[in-house]
Amino acid sequence: EERRDQGQKMVEGGIAKADKTEFTECWKTTWKTPYIMRLALSAGIGGLLFGYDTGVISGALLFIREDFDEVDRKTWLQSTIVSMAVAGAIVGAAVGGWINDRFGRRMSILIADVLFLIGAIVMALAPAPWVIILGRIFVGFGVGMASMTSPLYISEASPARIRGALVSTNGLLITGGQFFSYLINLAFVHTPGTWRWMLGIAGVPAIVQFALMLSLPESPRWLYRKDRVAESRAILERIYPEEEVEAEMQALKESVEVEKADEAVMGDSFIAKLKGAFANPVVRRGLAAGVTVQVAQQFVGINTVMYYSPSIVQFAGYASNSTAMALSLITSGLNAIGSIVSMMFVDRYGRRKLMIISMFGIITCLIILATVFSQAALHAPKIDAVESTTFAPNATCPAFVPLTAPNAPPSRWNCMKCLRSECGFCASGGHPYAPGACVVLSDDMKATCHSRGRTYFKDGCPSKFGFLAIVFLGLYIIVYAPGMGTVPWIVNSEIYPLRYRGLGGGIAAVANWVSNLIVSESFLSLTHALGSSGTFLLFAGFSAVGLFFIWLLVPETKGLQFEEVEKLLEVGYKPSLLRRRKKAKDAVDTA
Repeated sequence: EERRDQGQKMVEGGIAKADKTEFTECWKTTWKTPYIMRLALSAGIGGLLFGYDTGVISGALLFIREDFDEVDRKTWLQSTIVSMAVAGAIVGAAVGGWINDRFGRRMSILIADVLFLIGAIVMALAPAPWVIILGRIFVGFGVGMASMTSPLYISEASPARIRGALVSTNGLLITGGQFFSYLINLAFVHTPGTWRWMLGIAGVPAIVQFALMLSLPESPRWLYRKDRVAESRAILERIYPEEEVEAEMQALKESVEVEKADEAVMGDSFIAKLKGAFANPVVRRGLAAGVTVQVAQQFVGINTVMYYSPSIVQFAGYASNSTAMALSLITSGLNAIGSIVSMMFVDRYGRRKLMIISMFGIITCLIILATVFSQAALHAPKIDAVESTTFAPNATCPAFVPLTAPNAPPSRWNCMKCLRSECGFCASGGHPYAPGACVVLSDDMKATCHSRGRTYFKDGCPSKFGFLAIVFLGLYIIVYAPGMGTVPWIVNSEIYPLRYRGLGGGIAAVANWVSNLIVSESFLSLTHALGSSGTFLLFAGFSAVGLFFIWLLVPETKGLQFEEVEKLLEVGYKPSLLRRRKKAKDAVDTA
């Protein structure tokens, strides 16, 4: 009853404990205790690998398509190469939750590193597309385990007052990994074996992290849960000031005693733990919040932007692979900067507030992007019927041929209509926005177009609106990264009771990766069916739904000890607006 009263006070009175915590507090603490930062950065290399392996494929795919004709011809094969890592991540996250609870956080990170290394080697040596897919699956296993284990390890090895900022270092390293992947992509553009180097180099940080983790301890909370109390205390003494260690040990003792009583009733097998999790109202409420933020993170469309950003840039009218990747480098750099902003503010303003502000910005940018792409399609260059028929022998787009007959009505085709008919557009040599030729889609035709000093488009059309698409793509990432980019992982590293932390984090990570798979697998097909404009508008609708459920289900956890989060969830969470309505109704009923 006392725990319930404490939890109710937290919900009704708000959480003021960390209001004065600032970014500088994190650096002061880690400067005095560098061991904390060593733990966070070593585990955070898993985030770097996660970011690198999800980001590198966007540039590598452009060159894989050039090496393998079947990949270039088949959109579903391109989507499969991208999304098989996500499918592997679903399995990795699911199995990773069990491995985390059974064998520990440190062992999970070591296993993830081995999987990263195997996947990198397989992809670098791949003689055929199916081998690339196999390598992507191995990398996916590692990504899935790292995505949930790295923030969990950092969270359990961090003082509560700076936990959000330290877990944000994992987010910073994810976005830093994506930025690094674009740098590597650009570096190897003119190197023989381009995509093999891009994909294979991921093995290097995996080896570095494996070596570092061998010298680091297990999570102190996991050790205590396994009755290795002396080891747990020794690590906490290196993390906390001397006067705070005893209070931490006491809080751990109380938490573990409650969980062991629960275990005595429910059992310790995986099935028993799963049943126990869903029977426990604290875990259910934690999962409602944790799964909500993870699913919302994916359905705002961010990973389509990261996976396919060079393609999106080409949709905006920039045809060159190098130009597309250079502009994509800027977007990933903005993502990394946004993660630094998150580190600065997440322990000061709170998780919930950052996510809600982020979602409002995301929805605004997606609606504007939809408008920009719609206008770009409407004002795409016209098709010159004469040039399309005389450009080269047998060069005319097959779908356009009937419109060139003597008695055919005047054509209303423009570049976008040409590309949707699976043809290519050779822009006018004099002016990029003047009428051009609609020709067959082939490497030979691309070479012919380039030989005449003209640009060949197959993914997007030259457009006066192209620069606006890049600007708002950048703004979209700026508003996404500090909130929805890093905070869902922070929330999931701190919202579950210790006994269910690996399991709960695993379930939420699986939800994240399943959502990621759905979005990334369907993106290219959606852009073909709805156009870029319709696709971004659809993501805006999903984002609005996500915003509502975050407002409804996700409590504020800034500055709270893990045990205090449990107390908060025992009574359930309601937004302040609903609490005020309930109080008003109760007052009326009493009167």
